[in-house]
Amino acid sequence: MLTPHPSTPAESKRVNLFTTERLTLADTIDQGGLPDLSAVGRWKAALANAARAAGPPLLFGLRLWASVCLALYIAFWLELDNAYWAGTSAALVCQPHLGASLRKGWFRMIGTLVGAVVIVQLTGWFPQNRAGFLTGLALWGAVCALVATLLRNFAAYAAALAGFTAAIIASDQLGATGGVNGEAFTLAIRRVSEIWIGIVCAGVVLAGTDFGDAPRRLAVFFADLSAEIARQFASTLTLPKQALPGMQAIRRDLTRRVIALDPVIDEAKGESADLRYHFPVLQAAVDGMFAALAGWRIVAARLARLPDEAARRQAGAVMRELPPELWSAPAQGEPPRWLAEPVGMRQLCDASARALAALPAATPSLRLLVDQSSAVLSGLSDALHGLALLVGDPTRDRSHRGHVRLYVPDWLPAFVNAGRAFAAIATVEIFWITTQWPSGALAITFTAVVVTLLAPTADESYARAISFMVGTGLSAVCAAIVLFAALPKVETFAGFSIVLGLYLVPVGALMAQPWQKVMFTAMTANFVPLLAPANQMSYDTVQFYNSAMAIVAGCWAAALSFRLLPPLSPGLRTRRLLALTLRDLHRLATRSQRPPVDWEGRMYSRLAAMPDTAEPLQRSQLVAALSVGTEIIRLRPMTSSLGFEEELRSAVSALAEGNIETASAGLAALDRRLASVPDSDPRISSALRARGRILAIGDALVEHRAYFDAGAAS
Repeated sequence: MLTPHPSTPAESKRVNLFTTERLTLADTIDQGGLPDLSAVGRWKAALANAARAAGPPLLFGLRLWASVCLALYIAFWLELDNAYWAGTSAALVCQPHLGASLRKGWFRMIGTLVGAVVIVQLTGWFPQNRAGFLTGLALWGAVCALVATLLRNFAAYAAALAGFTAAIIASDQLGATGGVNGEAFTLAIRRVSEIWIGIVCAGVVLAGTDFGDAPRRLAVFFADLSAEIARQFASTLTLPKQALPGMQAIRRDLTRRVIALDPVIDEAKGESADLRYHFPVLQAAVDGMFAALAGWRIVAARLARLPDEAARRQAGAVMRELPPELWSAPAQGEPPRWLAEPVGMRQLCDASARALAALPAATPSLRLLVDQSSAVLSGLSDALHGLALLVGDPTRDRSHRGHVRLYVPDWLPAFVNAGRAFAAIATVEIFWITTQWPSGALAITFTAVVVTLLAPTADESYARAISFMVGTGLSAVCAAIVLFAALPKVETFAGFSIVLGLYLVPVGALMAQPWQKVMFTAMTANFVPLLAPANQMSYDTVQFYNSAMAIVAGCWAAALSFRLLPPLSPGLRTRRLLALTLRDLHRLATRSQRPPVDWEGRMYSRLAAMPDTAEPLQRSQLVAALSVGTEIIRLRPMTSSLGFEEELRSAVSALAEGNIETASAGLAALDRRLASVPDSDPRISSALRARGRILAIGDALVEHRAYFDAGAAS
């Protein structure tokens, strides 16, 4: 008998809220009294909650302040000429989570070094050619914007940083009209040194005050997702047919949660060298959850097409092979089994998957259900392998699992971002040369910063650029107040640090909040370069306002570029992803003999790249194409061994031509040939499994005929 589960997210939320309130009341009574419902009690509770909520952000603000001050102190002690870049780097590297800060610092080092090498090389290529040098700088910004769009997380940040590091160093060696002064190598060494000092100082402060919890948080996410997939899959096997369409919303929500694991994985890698070495295991765990969701969809689609009695009978046959430990919720007070015993749960999944795969099946429909249910459990087994790595279970399999490949869902958004970066940087360069603006090089730098850094954010790029520009303007106002009203009265570094703290601590605390994060990040990151602290402070108002105007103008130019050359719309990106998937399916059907892992990896990357605004039908079409391609790949060796390879080739060739009617007829003919294999033939088991795979393809073609009918082989 199944334990009842809430059938909808709303019901689940009501149950969780009721349970939480009941446990809270019970804990209060156990402690000797009822809750204080008086006004004073409510105020005390509100203040206590506010203090608890403000604690972590305030602590982050203090860490940010300490990192910037330490970096500036060392840069002053070494008498570096532009010490403020050390403080700026420390502010940029600081993140609310330790793993994110360490990963960002590591990739910032790499990006800085690459940018410095490129600008030195560029100066060597165009020592007396201003037009060639500035064109090369704009082209390098375009390349970095393209690569930043293709990569993810902090690797994308490193690519963007390589672009604007080159602009930073270039701005130091260009005169008022863009002439190179030939000091690129010396300037590169200085800027890299200053930036690396800031990175190291931030890392020391954060590692010394924050022990990090990213692996533990990721383990909880893995355990919760795996357990929820298993429970909801079991619910699919017990629900009446009329309730099956309601499971689609649950699968979509779980898919979004799996996609959201990516940045948390990157943070966890920042805190653990072991996780970096075994990263393919974590990637396989995420792919396993995608595979489990895809198998679950096929099972649900087959059950929905069966008559009521046959659906109940076949689902019951599968359900009997699923141990209660896989789908039942833990008893009250019992730790979650998926988190406490990942290796044991993985062994249970593997054993159940083998039992399902060996289960006798008299019909292709039952064969399909047991095979896809086995695939669901195999995917969960991969997820549990990653979970065992995260919790440090000593009994886990220590295999490394190869390498992770980079799959590009669609090249066009990256090329659009590259074109925008080139146009924006080149336009500001031309404006600078034309007007001979003394601070024009600084405007180029901040144009490059914003246009490359925000390129991967797609639909949000313009809004974020505006928020970044507003934050930069506010930081300019605050920097002016500090520079001309507070710092002239300070004579020691301790006093200077206190003045910085009055700004950095509260703004850093606000940066740690989810509200207007981009704006407060800009206020934090741009405050130090606007202030431009040095051993011998300068209080030149004209120089300050020129620099502030250049920085704000550069941010404005980048924001304008996102408006004039906007990213591809979500609707267009979705249609392109579906068209590219169909094109790849056609190629797979006619020419390509790729392994299943390559096809699935490419499709998982497209699924992750789907915009949030994509319609449920479009997501379902993409998953259906994934399933059809996987089944075709796995059918080929089976039909080849049975001698029916030509029949399969004829059917999939029609599919590649967009002729679904002919393809369905060909698959039906192949099914009849497979059904003719006598029961006494030792190949009968393989023939029945092949018929199940044909059934899965046929269900997908019928459900999404309009999508698969579109286009022809390309």
